[in-house]
Amino acid sequence: MDPITVLLVLMGILAAIYAYVFIKDVVAHKDEKVLGDEGKEIKNNVAISGFIGFITNFFDTLGIGSFAPTTFAFKATKVVDVGVIPGTLNVAHTLPVVFMSFLYIGYVEVDFVTLISLIGASVVGAWLGAGVVVKFDRNKIQLIVGVALILVAAAMAGRNLGIIGWLPPGEGTLGLSGVNFVIGVVGFFILGALMTAGVGLYSPAMALVFLLGLSQPAAFPIMMGACAFLMSVAGIKFVKEGKYARKQSLAIGLLGLPGVFLAFQFFRGVFQMGLLIWLVVVVVTITALMMIGSYFKSVQK
Repeated sequence: MDPITVLLVLMGILAAIYAYVFIKDVVAHKDEKVLGDEGKEIKNNVAISGFIGFITNFFDTLGIGSFAPTTFAFKATKVVDVGVIPGTLNVAHTLPVVFMSFLYIGYVEVDFVTLISLIGASVVGAWLGAGVVVKFDRNKIQLIVGVALILVAAAMAGRNLGIIGWLPPGEGTLGLSGVNFVIGVVGFFILGALMTAGVGLYSPAMALVFLLGLSQPAAFPIMMGACAFLMSVAGIKFVKEGKYARKQSLAIGLLGLPGVFLAFQFFRGVFQMGLLIWLVVVVVTITALMMIGSYFKSVQK
């Protein structure tokens, strides 16, 4: 059995355990009322949640992330009580992220040692670094990361336009070695830790991959794979604690799957046309602006 298959089997086993725990809990509470914000029952609550799941997971597959858009949608529609939003985000999006991982790891070529090392570093960072990072000011972290992403996005655009010639080429290499490998491992350890402070992994991962000279598509299986492992474990924890919206999470997860599949087809088309770097520039810029905007909103409160 080749190493990639072993990785996918392990991921599949963990996802199966998560799915069993999740579905068993939903079935056990099948008669529970579907309540939205402040305990109010909203008509078509599950249908609205499913639509949110389809849209957010479509864009998540392209690297934009799902947590921030889903949180915005929850607050706008009031389909999920504010108190259980963190748990619902993790539980609801786990299966779509696992599906993304299987699609990207099977499609995008990347050195296995690099793939497993960066995924492992982010997972370890999330576990060991959580206690330290959560003490930091989340909004200030977002501002710093947001500004850094704007600079990287500008550099990527300049490289694509031929204005900047000293940066790594967009096609890059398939694996890291030497100093770049060490920087990559340390970098993904930090990104994994920052996830626990509410800073998404996707865009910073894309930026780091670019700066290290890796092939830009390599960012997708790495970041999706890392989140698949992290969210499966976190999802089980939230399910056991019961701190999530059950039926809304199920609707988001199930309708998120076709959203992932359609977005992946779009990714393949962009990849084949050589426009992937521009897609990444747009994604990184959008994420950076959201982070910076979040900081200034917090300051105004």
